[in-house]
Amino acid sequence: MATKHFGTPLPDWEAPPAPDATLLEGRYARLERLAERHAHALFRANAADDAIWDYLPYGPFPSEAGYIRWLTDMAALNDPYFFTVIDRETGQPGGVMAFLRIAPEIGTIELGHICLSPQLQRSRAATEAMVLLMSWAFGSGYRRFEWKCDALNLPSRRAAERLGLSYEGIFRQATIVKGRNRDTAWFAATDGDWPALLAAFEAWLDPTNFDAEGQQRERLTDLTRLVRVSSDPALAARPD
Repeated sequence: MATKHFGTPLPDWEAPPAPDATLLEGRYARLERLAERHAHALFRANAADDAIWDYLPYGPFPSEAGYIRWLTDMAALNDPYFFTVIDRETGQPGGVMAFLRIAPEIGTIELGHICLSPQLQRSRAATEAMVLLMSWAFGSGYRRFEWKCDALNLPSRRAAERLGLSYEGIFRQATIVKGRNRDTAWFAATDGDWPALLAAFEAWLDPTNFDAEGQQRERLTDLTRLVRVSSDPALAARPD
């Protein structure tokens, strides 16, 4: 009689905690739990370009008062669980990101609500902020770290792949955002991927990886390439 297989047993599985971190610090970035004290600096930084809100279900905010109301509401939630991203070089808040769809009972957690001001985009601080959240998640015992974005948002898809998250496909007509259809692109990394990803992040973030002008010597995409189990075909068709 053939043996039936139902997946790998997890006899020692224990659910990780829900997010409870209020401060995460790296070499270039500091993450603080989102709070009203960050609102003025964030609103000022965000005002540089309304395009940062294009793929988010909220914003832009025409008034600081409206932004403060939104921020206060978000800061009170545990899912999504928001952080403010502070560039340690300037000491200024420059964006937010959050854990969401947090499911400790099955060990999955997602990174999303990423909204970075123009001055923080494509910076070491922005990359390290994402790495700090991945590190917290896997260090706390989560098995799967997810990233989902509008399928039309190629910069977000490129950012996910650059972090070493594997492409898992497109969910067609997944939702409606601002009155428009949204197909959603899925990416993820697992705890089995994490040791190799962490080594790649440490190599990229090392100060010796940057020249005197701050230009990277090795690209993070190249360092994480061998970890990914699948790549995004849309990015292969439109390379960076």
